[in-house]
Amino acid sequence: MVTKAPEDAYTAEPFLPERGGLPALRKAAAECRGCPLHRDATQTVFGAGNAHARVMLVGEQPGDQEDRQGKPFVGPAGKLLDRALGEAGLDPADAYVTNAVKHFKFTQAEPRKRRIHKAPSLREMTACGPWLAAELAVVEPELIVVLGATAGKALLGSSFRVTQVRGTVLEEEIHGRRERLVPTVHPSAVLRADDREAAYRGLVSDLEVAARALS
Repeated sequence: MVTKAPEDAYTAEPFLPERGGLPALRKAAAECRGCPLHRDATQTVFGAGNAHARVMLVGEQPGDQEDRQGKPFVGPAGKLLDRALGEAGLDPADAYVTNAVKHFKFTQAEPRKRRIHKAPSLREMTACGPWLAAELAVVEPELIVVLGATAGKALLGSSFRVTQVRGTVLEEEIHGRRERLVPTVHPSAVLRADDREAAYRGLVSDLEVAARALS
């Protein structure tokens, strides 16, 4: 009889601890094999920040630097996000930051070549959903800032379009909890934009909406 590997089930559910706060979740997530992405990634990159944060920022997945360091938003996009949060009147130290998917998905032409980010599939996002649900249940933020289309699809379904709802306050049921959300672009999209300054101002403007929603 051939037994299926746990990653073939595409769910993180069996890896969640029965009890405990963020430290217990982080420790358990380090051993997650709920989808095939764990095979190539260096490590799990769990959320970080204030366990009692009023605002939770949810991105897509770890990037190259995050995968190497094991912390979310430590690369160029993270530095830009911190600057934008500060300009919008939100203290990055008071936030909790995480990703919809906890392992880095990438393509690589050959060993030692640069690893190119690849968007996670809906199946991979769904597999990782229990971790995000657990983080929301522990932190209980007053507001979720949705960073980009992938995070939006993970939280709000496959019909989500960031361009249609960015900079607005939404109220939706997420993982059994009534949540307020402000969608915006992912900071990495600002770094890739042709007019980076305009894209950055747009991000700050959306984050100002989030700041006002918390005041």
